[in-house]
Amino acid sequence: MFYNFLFPYLNFISGMNLLRYITFRTMCALLTSLIISFFLYPTFIKRLKFTQPIRGDGPESHILQKQGTPTMGGAIIIAATVLSSLLWGDITNYYLILLIFLTLSYCFLGFYDDYLKIKFKNSKGVRGKKKMLIQIFVALIFSYLVESVRAPDVVGKLTFPFLKNFVIDNSLFLICFTTFVIVGSSNAVNLTDGLDGLATFPSMLAALCLGIISYISGHFIFSNYLQIIHVVSAGELCIFCGALIGACLGFLWYNAPPAMIFMGDTGSLAIGGALGGLSVITKHEFVLAIIGGLFVWEALSVMIQVAYFRCTGKRIFLMSPIHHHFEKKGWTESTVVIRFWIISFVFALIGLSTLKIR
Repeated sequence: MFYNFLFPYLNFISGMNLLRYITFRTMCALLTSLIISFFLYPTFIKRLKFTQPIRGDGPESHILQKQGTPTMGGAIIIAATVLSSLLWGDITNYYLILLIFLTLSYCFLGFYDDYLKIKFKNSKGVRGKKKMLIQIFVALIFSYLVESVRAPDVVGKLTFPFLKNFVIDNSLFLICFTTFVIVGSSNAVNLTDGLDGLATFPSMLAALCLGIISYISGHFIFSNYLQIIHVVSAGELCIFCGALIGACLGFLWYNAPPAMIFMGDTGSLAIGGALGGLSVITKHEFVLAIIGGLFVWEALSVMIQVAYFRCTGKRIFLMSPIHHHFEKKGWTESTVVIRFWIISFVFALIGLSTLKIR
């Protein structure tokens, strides 16, 4: 917004020329969302009366230590991210607006889910099938709109990491696949958000990596050098990524063990959806699966557990998602969180390496 309003005066006001640079506006967006988070969370936590229902079948320590902790903290993350993106981003950029639409849609779905959990004092919320259908519907709209505004030489193309010449070119298949990516990413982050700070740091790492990818994809010279698809105007998404990192940093200050507030589905569904949307716009869907390897690992542990139990009546893990398995084995919560952070950092490095290794 600042960029759009001040653009006619950039050459006449000293220092305003900095607004031309995406990197400068990204840092401004990060700091703005961080300040917003620091400013709002103390009041939000103090006045919020909604508390997180704890799973009755979860680790015993959670029932004792986490009962009564406020939830819906993700509302501040998303509000700070969207506001900062609008303030420092180019509001005429269609990719940015579509990404904000996707993020807010999943945020409202998560908010409704959290509201039902609080209202009925259980951990069920929105019925699984209903939630999934809404997620698919929104992701389909997003995927279709993204493809409809792409340059003709980019439409319908699906690329693969480590392979520079292997491309699938089919718009219908691509839209179905990207819908799966967005819904899968949203639910994977949601499943990971089970311990204090566990999902936040990996989300920041993923946003950082996708911000770098967005900048490179939107830059003709860099994308051509690295032999990745040049996505015109994708560089503006760096501002959104910076805003998301700043908002998550602010949240982590209050979510660090022992948490003063939980993210809730309000935040986790929206953050996961946003990460999926970023990968779709930049055409790095498979790279997201590497960068967000921890999220994939968490989601797979649930699917494997459910499938194996239905077939045999037995469980592979002591409890799923897998972070609870390690808690049941005797790891402390902080040990699980920090070790999983390290794993997510390794995945992020591997994901970034795909830009060069082809």
